[in-house]
Amino acid sequence: MSEGGASAKTVESAVPARMDRLPWSGWHWLVIAALGITWILDGLEVTIVGNIAAVLTDPASGLGLTEGQVGLAGGIYIAGACTGALFFSYLTDRYGRKRLFLITLAIYLLFTVATAFSWNFWSFAVFRFLAGTGIGGEYSAIYSAIDELIPARVRGQVALAISGSYWGGAAVGSLLSVALLSEVFVSQFYGWRLAFGLGAVLGLCVLLIRRYIPESPRWLATHGRNEEAERVASDIEERVKREKGLRELPPIDEDEKITIEQRESIGFGPILRAMFLMYPKRTVLGLVLMGTQAFLYNAVLFTYGLILSGYYGVPGGNVGYYLAAFAIGNLCGPLLLGRLFDRVGRVPMISGCYVASGGVLALSAFLFHQRLLDATTLTALWTLMFFFASSAASAAYLTVSEVFPMEIRAMAIALFYAIATGLGGVTGPIIFGQLIGTGDRSNLLVGFILAGALMLVAAVFEMFLGVRAERRSLESVATPLTAIKEQTGSA
Repeated sequence: MSEGGASAKTVESAVPARMDRLPWSGWHWLVIAALGITWILDGLEVTIVGNIAAVLTDPASGLGLTEGQVGLAGGIYIAGACTGALFFSYLTDRYGRKRLFLITLAIYLLFTVATAFSWNFWSFAVFRFLAGTGIGGEYSAIYSAIDELIPARVRGQVALAISGSYWGGAAVGSLLSVALLSEVFVSQFYGWRLAFGLGAVLGLCVLLIRRYIPESPRWLATHGRNEEAERVASDIEERVKREKGLRELPPIDEDEKITIEQRESIGFGPILRAMFLMYPKRTVLGLVLMGTQAFLYNAVLFTYGLILSGYYGVPGGNVGYYLAAFAIGNLCGPLLLGRLFDRVGRVPMISGCYVASGGVLALSAFLFHQRLLDATTLTALWTLMFFFASSAASAAYLTVSEVFPMEIRAMAIALFYAIATGLGGVTGPIIFGQLIGTGDRSNLLVGFILAGALMLVAAVFEMFLGVRAERRSLESVATPLTAIKEQTGSA
């Protein structure tokens, strides 16, 4: 019996090789549009909260939160995302990627709308937590599906571009909040509420697109539905051939077929064994990469509005202009550097981006402490920092999604996201919210230096433990568990 409670059997499948040989087509663009929207929505959510942070501390908003409560609410949202990632990853493994797409997105939509009707701190925090569970649930299902549907030769740049689309949402959220918080069109009491409502409208449109995305053939093959997996793969191949005007696709060699253990579900036991016994070095690397970038991002983005208003006197309604610059830097990083992660390689690019972002943040911390920066120059420096940090963060997600066996991918992603983001993402906003509340630049200097140093530490870990996964199939990067049982080494 398998740990999931059902008898396990093995089948020989060519589905992974068939998916990797496909030429790029309009069908792949559909996958990106339907699934990549999650990052746009998350970027919209996080940036709106960062932009309206100062407004939420104004009693005229209807909430009148303290700076510490704003930071705490940011941490609570991340805690919700961690919880959702763990809970829904199990359901994703058991019931499939596609079914959970609609469920997790519906949860996000429901509680994002509910957030707009918050009446005090606790209602705001609870609704943010529940909206976060929906976003967290999306992560494991969608990262798994994207990795399993995108050809290996371009997996790196596509994954980085999709992660970078987060900042398309951030740009929209920044400009949207400027308009809605200006009080020209609507009062502060209603402006921030409309910002959340419009984000939900965007998510609602995505439900219509996702109907056209099939279940992952790789998932079907591992869950006792090999005939359906072959049929779905054939349907995808036929569509791609029609779009590209091809009569035939390159043949599959016999040695490209793999043996797959089919299970109805997989518990946390096999995942923990794979992480800590089979691949301990990859586990340490994933935790470090994910945790350090989560600390930096959530610490800065959830509290930058407070820095601008508290230290530079920037009105709350104008914060969006500054964060829009951040969004541009973050969006351009993965788009411009993404190809290099497949061509130059994962290890040099990941470590280089972590070093660059940590170094720029440390420099800006010193200049901020010495009062040598105004709001514009601080934003310019951090835009440069985020150009590299965005690629580093996207590559961290890519790393944990591609270096573990196919059978446990979704739940492994969820565990890494929950543990690392719980440590870095929850503590960052809370710590920085308290530091900003003191009004002391020396305290903030320590916080910034800490965040920058953590990024440099992550670069060292990547240099020594990084996996060279560029242009390799998922199955060659991490052999399926059935084959691993015959090996004795770990990586």
